[in-house]
Amino acid sequence: MSSLTFENVSIASVGWCLPSEVITSEWIEQQLEDVYQRLRLPPGRLEMMSGIGRRRLWPIGQRLSQASIVSGRRAIQAADCPASEIGCLIHASVCREFLEPATACRVHHELGLPPSGWVYDVSNACLGMLNAMVQIAILIENGVIEAGLAVGTEDSRGLLETTLTHLGGDRELSRRSIKPAFASLTIGSGSCAVLLRRTRPGCEGGRLLAAAARAETQHNALCQSHGDQAGGSMQPLMQTDSEALLVAGVEAGAANFEQLRRAVNWGDPDRIASVCHQVGAAHQRLMLERLGLPPANDFATYNWLGNTGSVALPTALGIGLASGRLAAYPHAWLLGIGSGINSVMLAVELSGIVSSGEFDSDAAEQLAVTATPPNGVISER
Repeated sequence: MSSLTFENVSIASVGWCLPSEVITSEWIEQQLEDVYQRLRLPPGRLEMMSGIGRRRLWPIGQRLSQASIVSGRRAIQAADCPASEIGCLIHASVCREFLEPATACRVHHELGLPPSGWVYDVSNACLGMLNAMVQIAILIENGVIEAGLAVGTEDSRGLLETTLTHLGGDRELSRRSIKPAFASLTIGSGSCAVLLRRTRPGCEGGRLLAAAARAETQHNALCQSHGDQAGGSMQPLMQTDSEALLVAGVEAGAANFEQLRRAVNWGDPDRIASVCHQVGAAHQRLMLERLGLPPANDFATYNWLGNTGSVALPTALGIGLASGRLAAYPHAWLLGIGSGINSVMLAVELSGIVSSGEFDSDAAEQLAVTATPPNGVISER
């Protein structure tokens, strides 16, 4: 049974930052106008299929570690945690700056964290951040460290631009052969950090209660990128069987959720929020239906941030907390699924978690369109 319970671990804070450049699905389809006309694809298809209207890009040339430093610093300052207490930093995004050294090294140095620490990268598709949180929680629970930081930054520019170039230049493209590329057009950029620390008086945060994992690795070929090309010259392509991945992923998630539910034995589902992996509308709808969770209790950002990989779920958690959307719920399920297929899910208490990030005018507008926060105000912290 692949589940863990924790007695002494809290999520103290979530720090996050968003790129300023907004790319719409309409703009992407304009770049593919010739392809759409040749294949007789109706405009609006991308947003209709995914539920994603917008996503964001970092400026050309920005280092991944720079955004991670910003997110990490926000998480540390929000939690008012002394740097000397942070005994582990894991950089956990799909994207990384180099094959070596670990991207975590520069982030650790620039944040001024102590040398007596665990510092490394973890990569596991969309689950990297959740994996890092669990690893840090195990170190804390076993008395090895007092606090640890999971941080990551995803940069979708290379994948988006390479996919557009590939599709535009493929004269043999058909309605059938274009389908595996559509998921690559939904990817967005973002950065997030989560600070975990030992639960003690004055530093409670929101307790991390349990974690569960499941591996259905017979599905490892359903979503694959090209060879590993870490660094600034990365020109990746990705092939995704979205329909098969959706079905297999939800079934793996459902099996994993049963493990997690047994570990905490919560009661009324109407008092529990959920944050799914932010991959798209079909995934969210089918996942909640399969798990029997109320759609009204689920907080999503994919419609205006796209699928931001490993940072998608914790960023949605941070924005949900900062905007007040999760204020009515004492507990939350964090429901992660990643290609491979793997699933990692967490059960957390929300009260006490501090969120630190900035909403620009577009983000505020998208939040306002989605729904009005319970207190009618979008907080900017």
